[in-house]
Amino acid sequence: MTGIDLAPPEAEACLIRSRVASYKGGTLVDDAVVDLAEHLRRIVDVDGYRPARCAHCGHLHLHMHDRIERRPRGEPGLPVVVVARYICAECEATWRVLPAFLARHLWRVWPTVERLVLPKDTPTQPGAPAIPERTGRRWRARWSSSALVVVTLLAVSGVTALEASARDVGLVATRSKLVAAHGHRTSARPGARLAPLAATTHMLERGIRLM
Repeated sequence: MTGIDLAPPEAEACLIRSRVASYKGGTLVDDAVVDLAEHLRRIVDVDGYRPARCAHCGHLHLHMHDRIERRPRGEPGLPVVVVARYICAECEATWRVLPAFLARHLWRVWPTVERLVLPKDTPTQPGAPAIPERTGRRWRARWSSSALVVVTLLAVSGVTALEASARDVGLVATRSKLVAAHGHRTSARPGARLAPLAATTHMLERGIRLM
């Protein structure tokens, strides 16, 4: 069967479930904040992460609601990350805004995930705790699963670069193949390949997950 592209395994439901209509409020990702230094600069300003409009009703005024803590695991020297939450003055939807380097739902930062799924490109840092075996198996399964939903989102995004990445891999592609193609096209450095694509995916369809 040489030369035949077999369809990759279907992705887990949690990776492809949209949350746009499920909740009034939720999580937004600021794709401009790719490292801790930029996050620390922004988080001290009440306007640093303030959305331009409510993603639920479109209202232009959101107030600072509170700040919560995220404690990423597996990254040596990374402190507690404070995350801002805003509330819409009109519909009262509450929005948590994450910096792009935090992996949504994984309690990790994206470089930690990359070191496991792309070990040749992102060697383990000294002092980094081992990823639990069960977690590693789950990430690798997702890494090799179908990217159909993500590729479709990119293909209809209206953004030339994203549409090109979708064409590069086609509909029968794994998440690993898509990340490699998009990283090559955008010249993403090792350790920074998952974060921007994950943020873009969530922006195009809130709740859809890359990993």
